[in-house]
Amino acid sequence: MHKDPDEFYASLRQKLKVTSDWPAPYLFKFILPSEASKIKKLVELFDNLGAVIKTKESSKGKYTSISIHVKLKNPDEVIQKYKDVGENIAGVVSL
Repeated sequence: MHKDPDEFYASLRQKLKVTSDWPAPYLFKFILPSEASKIKKLVELFDNLGAVIKTKESSKGKYTSISIHVKLKNPDEVIQKYKDVGENIAGVVSL
């Protein structure tokens, strides 16, 4: 990630505007420690959006990868979801 989050999100917003017609489907990918409370919190952040959520635990069970496919209204919703996840779940990695 860029050192400046605002610069990163501005760049992402511009790329999303150019590459998709909104509303559009978006695929989020995260890796986080395999703690039930953290996984539950992540799933709750996408609750009531009609998201398709798939999880896969690492071979040693230490981490869980989560793919979330959801239709969102615009690039700002995508960015807000990334910010919500980062602010609410310690140790999450956004891919």
